[in-house]
Amino acid sequence: MVRRAAAAAGRALARVVPVVLGVVIAVFFLLRLVPGDPAAMILGERATPEALAALRAELGLDQPLWRQFSDFLWGVVTRFDTGDSLVSGVPTRELILAKAPISLGLVVFAVGLAVVIAVPLALAAALRKDGWADHVVRVLPAVFMGMPLFWIGLLLIIVFAVQLQWLPVGGVGSGPGEPLRSLVLPALAVALGLAPPLVRSLRAQLLEVLQSDFVTTLRAARIPERTIIWRHVVRGAALPALTLLSVNTAYLIGGTLVVEQVFGINGLGTLLFQSIGSRDFPVVQGIALACALLVVLVTGLAGAASAALDPRLRRAGSADPRSRAGAAR
Repeated sequence: MVRRAAAAAGRALARVVPVVLGVVIAVFFLLRLVPGDPAAMILGERATPEALAALRAELGLDQPLWRQFSDFLWGVVTRFDTGDSLVSGVPTRELILAKAPISLGLVVFAVGLAVVIAVPLALAAALRKDGWADHVVRVLPAVFMGMPLFWIGLLLIIVFAVQLQWLPVGGVGSGPGEPLRSLVLPALAVALGLAPPLVRSLRAQLLEVLQSDFVTTLRAARIPERTIIWRHVVRGAALPALTLLSVNTAYLIGGTLVVEQVFGINGLGTLLFQSIGSRDFPVVQGIALACALLVVLVTGLAGAASAALDPRLRRAGSADPRSRAGAAR
């Protein structure tokens, strides 16, 4: 058991390290291609050349690019930090940890709403194939897939915050239950952008499972239809949808950062756009690295959930490679 756990951990680490290293390299060098001088952004347009040169030397921006990258990589490996902010001087790790809870809460809330939206719609369409519910469900995802997230967010603000006044326009309240109420509209905006592909995938899988032989056998055995649907059909169709959800994780996280700007939520999205505007390289690199790690984490959790739903994946992952090779021979 210990050997299997160690092997699984080794395989997971072998997948994570190249992804994180690729993100670190890409973010570092791509940011250097963005026009603008961080020292000039900090000191302003009227700064003298001497003051600019002194600030560049203080921030290490006058060093060769390979030296800057080596210092940056050393800080990531040893301190799990991409350096101090060029604007505030606060370590990037502290800035990210201060903003991360609200952004992570928004991501989790959005995923939950997307599942709550997708499952009933897909079931209604699959159980009434070619009926009016099926036609409506097939049209609605196409409508929302063509809308950018910020536009969906603005529509939700106009309807539910301005016209109906059910929910706050933006920001995050501090009273009892207010943080959750403040996240309803932004999470719904992200969920409406994420749900359409889930609805389509889940509907197709539900139709396939409903037409399988084992469902016919269960019905012939007079097992209640509700039990067949929820215990067997939905579980059998959930695996591809779960895989699709993990693939769309990057879209989900990126959409969350954009929606934060629309609703005035002071999370990682606001910090990211402010840092891009001020050419605060360490903070942008830190947020990009944190998002990459979150994508890897969510993908790993989706793989574990897939193994729980399908025992064949669990057995395949835990089998000894030598025994599989012997069986192949």
